[in-house]
Amino acid sequence: MFKLYRLKNYNFRLIIWLLMISGIGVLLVGSAKASLQSRQLIGVILGLVVMVAVSLMDYSWLLNFYWIIYVFNIVMLLIVRFFGDSAGGATRWLDLGFIRFQPTELSKILLIMFFARFLMDHEDTLNTWKTILASVALLAVPLVLIKIQPDLKNTITVTVVFCLLMYVAGLSYKIIGVVLGIAIPLVIAAFVLITQTDIKIIDSYQKARIMSWLYPEDETYKDDVIQQQNSITAIGSGELTGKGYNNNKVSSANKGNFVTQIQTDFIFAVAGEELGFVGSTFIVILLFLIVVECILTSRKAKDLSGKILCCGVAGVVGFQSFLNICVATGVLPNTGTPLPFVSYGLTSLVSLYIGMGLVLNVGLQNRRYLGGEKNEHRLHRTRI
Repeated sequence: MFKLYRLKNYNFRLIIWLLMISGIGVLLVGSAKASLQSRQLIGVILGLVVMVAVSLMDYSWLLNFYWIIYVFNIVMLLIVRFFGDSAGGATRWLDLGFIRFQPTELSKILLIMFFARFLMDHEDTLNTWKTILASVALLAVPLVLIKIQPDLKNTITVTVVFCLLMYVAGLSYKIIGVVLGIAIPLVIAAFVLITQTDIKIIDSYQKARIMSWLYPEDETYKDDVIQQQNSITAIGSGELTGKGYNNNKVSSANKGNFVTQIQTDFIFAVAGEELGFVGSTFIVILLFLIVVECILTSRKAKDLSGKILCCGVAGVVGFQSFLNICVATGVLPNTGTPLPFVSYGLTSLVSLYIGMGLVLNVGLQNRRYLGGEKNEHRLHRTRI
């Protein structure tokens, strides 16, 4: 389970980026809602402790239990389905008395772990329809349980990350072309049906968010669009260097309470308003560097499962960052996606740190460290 590693192989650059982005997150959450700052700090400390512990565990040993991980994930999502705590019309949380957490955030990391081993075990048959359909079926079970919470943003995130994992595992471009040829027309057709008809494909509040994004001037969707418009105004008002951290200007979107859930989904509005273009760009760069470090680690992984783990975690951080910032700036409809390591949310924070711990362990067991020894599993394809 635990091995002795060389300290020089520990990725301290990744640790530095994580400490910096998490520190900014603690400050921004405190500015958005002072009562939550101490809890966010505790979440960061807990996340770091868990990350270090996971980084010292042999990921190959952990992946030996991939079916147990998969079953645990399903059971956890089923418990949410039948015994979960509801809020805002959605059942996504488990209240254990001493803590309230969102299992879907952990589920994303568990699914990456499961498919890292499953796809490696089926590497030689990956491009057969039997393996592809089996993979899709295994994904469908947790995906449906996430969708019916309802949680569309994480349904989309998990689907996108799964597609990335299949690509990294070595799915042929011919099959990718066939899938895209089918998926793109279906997505376009679904979008047309959602926006032009009354057919219920998604929940009403989700449709309202899309319609308010398409037609912001329509009074029908005034309540849905105002939050996003205020976020855009807040970011623009920060100009180059911002209005100053934790300022007391009532006219600000933060202090004036013009944007709800500003400590979570719209935390980037706080960054834009208080830190300006310079501070916002710095946050984007830090997130980009974290993704890059994960990808660079994947290139030196000792086997395919390590490569998939790193790219999967990179996919979660990169895609969620993209969604959050696009929503805050009005490029995409409101999805309610937190900004990794910045937004308030202890479950999301600790889950991401678990993912980073796995990435660090992959780096500790890189091919150079192993001295070029022959691996148990072959690694034929290198796309990242």
